[in-house]
Amino acid sequence: MSGSCERRMAIPADLYEINRRYLWGLCYRMTGNASDADDLVQETFVKALEHPPARVDLPMRPWLVRVALNLSRDLLRSRRRRQADVWLPSPVPSEDLEAPPSFEPRASEGDSPMARYDMLESVSFAFLLALEALTPSQRAVLLLRDVLDYSTAETAEALGSSESSVKVTLLRARRAMQSYDKEKIARSPAHLDLTNRALEQFLLYLGAGNVEALEKLLTADVVSISDGSGEVAAALKPIYGRDKVLRLILKTAERFGDSIGVILRSLNGAPAIVFETQAYLPNHVTRFTMHCDVDQSGLIRRLNFVLAPSKLRRL
Repeated sequence: MSGSCERRMAIPADLYEINRRYLWGLCYRMTGNASDADDLVQETFVKALEHPPARVDLPMRPWLVRVALNLSRDLLRSRRRRQADVWLPSPVPSEDLEAPPSFEPRASEGDSPMARYDMLESVSFAFLLALEALTPSQRAVLLLRDVLDYSTAETAEALGSSESSVKVTLLRARRAMQSYDKEKIARSPAHLDLTNRALEQFLLYLGAGNVEALEKLLTADVVSISDGSGEVAAALKPIYGRDKVLRLILKTAERFGDSIGVILRSLNGAPAIVFETQAYLPNHVTRFTMHCDVDQSGLIRRLNFVLAPSKLRRL
């Protein structure tokens, strides 16, 4: 039996499962796409089997993380060359994300990150959208330092970089995140309750045909984003303003009529709506999700519609 085969057999099932979950959480945060994360994790372990590290007696986690990050950065670079103007993350059930495992040692107090994002915040739509402003390397450094609490030295090792380069990259990444940091609303239980209430009211008013109440539920500068990824019909540009967004909502409701069913679910750590219909319309969806951001008073300031079937497989 070859040495490569022996190494394959030396990877215990429990070690595979622990690292698989950890790597999936990392790759999802890197790409914002659950299907891509599935593929990246699989490819990482294929590389581990076909081209294992020289020292198989050492912990596998650092080596696997480095491979997964390299693959994720390559995917992001490729995606950006072909990406359309509109992009949204793929929704993931919150129960898959509530306690992503992190077994790395925390950074020492002297090297502790200045900015910290908790694990659920780091899979929220708002955070994943903010990460799109970063380069792939900036995204990797920010996630390792400010989400997973790697030290500067651990981050440099994971990325095959120098500590000085990591510090510069992190500084630039944090600058790029300043707008998000300034505008974000704390994800408190009270705010999540406001979001849930806004979605319930949205469904109530829409079902009753109460256009006036529906209009009052939206902020004047509300924006709507629809991501069909070229697979189904969707708005190609963001839609701004209460009047235009309201027309889109009413037109969509009219198109599907009574054939559409709805269910409230917790996706990416926040309440969201899953719409499903049995009515077949050419080039249109049979299932899509709606996510919203609300302001401090509970009014909807942003609507995100994920329509691409490839992004809904996790549901």
